[in-house]
Amino acid sequence: MNFLEENQFIIVKDHSVSKETFSLLHNKEYDLLKTHPTPSLDVLGKYYESEDYISHTDGKRTFFEKIYHLVKRSAIKGKVSLITSEQPQKGKLLDIGSGTGDFLVEAKHQGWDILGFEPNKDAKNLAVNKGVTFTEDIFNLPENSFDVVTMWHVLEHVPNLEEYIANLKCIIKPTGTIIIAVPNYKSYDAKYYNRFWAAYDVPRHLWHFSKTSIKRLFSDVDMELKNVKPMWFDSFYVSLLSEKYKTGKMSFVKGFFIGLMSNVSGLFKKEFSSHIYIIKNQ
Repeated sequence: MNFLEENQFIIVKDHSVSKETFSLLHNKEYDLLKTHPTPSLDVLGKYYESEDYISHTDGKRTFFEKIYHLVKRSAIKGKVSLITSEQPQKGKLLDIGSGTGDFLVEAKHQGWDILGFEPNKDAKNLAVNKGVTFTEDIFNLPENSFDVVTMWHVLEHVPNLEEYIANLKCIIKPTGTIIIAVPNYKSYDAKYYNRFWAAYDVPRHLWHFSKTSIKRLFSDVDMELKNVKPMWFDSFYVSLLSEKYKTGKMSFVKGFFIGLMSNVSGLFKKEFSSHIYIIKNQ
């Protein structure tokens, strides 16, 4: 895929760690944005070094973190219900980017044979203490070995996007299901907050997807996008953070209102803050 600098979509700032600015370049064929410049692998890790990177901690230091974890518990049950509805015969589940492991713990409780992958050592240690088993390398897993592979807000982080997608095709069973959740840069809240939209989260988010992006990328490996579902809570979480980036303070009323407006807009335009993509073999 070609990403030319003259196809610059927007300039955005890393608000949470480095305060550096990055360009988002647009590939028109795939309707996909790429963060530019892309940090090399040996320095990318430093952009995750923040106590505020909430998915790598079980911390409940602030009211915001307490609300996050409260919503997270409800969302996890919904995620497990979703994979079971898509794959009623429970089997082997791989979750890539498992964080602190709570999704896999719930899936195991509901009868799934679980395996996780998580590069962050602190988050992984928390998950191991909860009974989660991990693989060290998803590229050395056996072919056709998983009934479901999930990536909850992970695909936007991977440097080698096309290689990752080809590997997902390889390790999923012919009758299996891949479930991908990523932010949607065409949502109402993305357009409203523009360069302050928290879900751009550069440079940790290396890619920024639309529905066309996901459909085209998986079509390239002979997989089909079967369904798209909204992540209702994401618009509120992202809007709250976006308000903080835009105004310097956490405005719960304004953030809630914009999050609500985004969901209402999504009902009509089918463009929500984040989407869940259900993908199967053709």
